[in-house]
Amino acid sequence: MRRALALAADPAVPLGPNPRVGSVLLDDDGRVVAEGFHRGAGTRHAEADALHRAGEAARGTTAIVTLEPCNHTGRTGPCAEALIRAGVRRVVYAQSDPNPVASGGAQTLRDAGIEVEHGLLEAESRALNRAWLHGVATGRPLVTWKFAGSLDGRSAAADGSSQWITSAAARRDTHRLRAEADVMLVGTGTVLADDPRLTVRGDDGEPLGRQPLRAIMGQRAVATSARVLDDAAETLLLRTRDPREALAELFERGRRHVFLEGGPTLAAAFLRAGVVDELVAYVAPVLLGAGRNAVADLGITGIDAALRPTVTDARLIEGTDGEPANVRFTLELSA
Repeated sequence: MRRALALAADPAVPLGPNPRVGSVLLDDDGRVVAEGFHRGAGTRHAEADALHRAGEAARGTTAIVTLEPCNHTGRTGPCAEALIRAGVRRVVYAQSDPNPVASGGAQTLRDAGIEVEHGLLEAESRALNRAWLHGVATGRPLVTWKFAGSLDGRSAAADGSSQWITSAAARRDTHRLRAEADVMLVGTGTVLADDPRLTVRGDDGEPLGRQPLRAIMGQRAVATSARVLDDAAETLLLRTRDPREALAELFERGRRHVFLEGGPTLAAAFLRAGVVDELVAYVAPVLLGAGRNAVADLGITGIDAALRPTVTDARLIEGTDGEPANVRFTLELSA
């Protein structure tokens, strides 16, 4: 199953709108007969990919798959039926399919006399597909709000300068997290003030690997010379100030994980709309005493009404080249 999960996590696989799935076929001695993984919408599903590679050698094998074989016909046929036709003897899958349109494959396999087991490395499979699972459950993308700030919660100094509050190591870590999302979202205010590139970049500053969609939300015009409109990645202008409208359009376009890096006003809009699911905060050992807050007014007037996200991870990001260490907090917000 760990090999199937590794196949599912292939960096060439799109992050949405489909789940990431891997499959391995084993003979009775535990030897690998064939492997497969889903490469995106319209391509063979993982089980079908492995069966295609195995040919007649698939008969009598055990199919290891990270997600319950599907039971419906979409752009491709149902994987449960493909496994039955191929003569697979046993199927072991990690997690059940929560999509009511596609679920039921396990029962179809059992009805055909195939031995079925599930639950092996389920947590790891769910972690791999957390954005897809969130989309199935909520009908909108997973939203991660990231900000970098000082010990006293400032994202910029009184004169507006913010480069760089955090260390180079923390910024490298941010680019790693950007690469795990399929949308980078900011407001027009951030584009006008900072002219960001909104790309995933390496240490040399050049775009690195697959790039998320760059989404700019708001109704103000953006100059055609803005760096976010270059050809380093696709860019989408969302002509709305409503977070739910923006997320609905992104979801319709097949996007499942939004990395929110806008300023305090946009962050407050998403928080007040109740559509921030995860918060990643980089805190630098700096005191500014004045300047821009990380988030604007949330309408909270008393301590009892404070938002209290749950800390799921806290780690030290060691500094390099003499820079001080920063701390990265990861927190979840209740729905």
